[in-house]
Amino acid sequence: MAFKLTSAFVNGEPIPRKYTCDGDDISPPLQWENAPQGTQSFTIIAEDPDAPVGIWVHWLLYNVPGEMTALPQGIPPDAELPDGSKHGKNSWGRPGYGGPCPPSGTHRYFFKLYALDTALELPPGAGNEAIVQAMGGQILAQTSLMGLYSRQ
Repeated sequence: MAFKLTSAFVNGEPIPRKYTCDGDDISPPLQWENAPQGTQSFTIIAEDPDAPVGIWVHWLLYNVPGEMTALPQGIPPDAELPDGSKHGKNSWGRPGYGGPCPPSGTHRYFFKLYALDTALELPPGAGNEAIVQAMGGQILAQTSLMGLYSRQ
């Protein structure tokens, strides 16, 4: 069975407005299944590769406990969550989720989930580059989900 990520939208389909800057701007619910044996933590990176300035990071969440199989919608933007998960700083320079808000056209938003064999030794507020570097050699599996959004 493949490591799989699902949400309130289908892969390749539009992201519901409530999860964007035009709606409630809250993180979507995420569910995953078939994480590999030995998973100690998960990292979530949500990004827009179609942004005019290059890749725009919308969400960095790391050290999600390895026994978890889902996140509810609306994860608070706290630097550190009660379960030990930590938010990195997104491209707006703040912790937490920032929803799709493309300046024009339809953009693709990739929600990437990494299963790791360890927790990352990073403080809350780490940047994308530091997180990706820390994950090097620790990734057991990865999966992703892509949604589309264009502003009305």
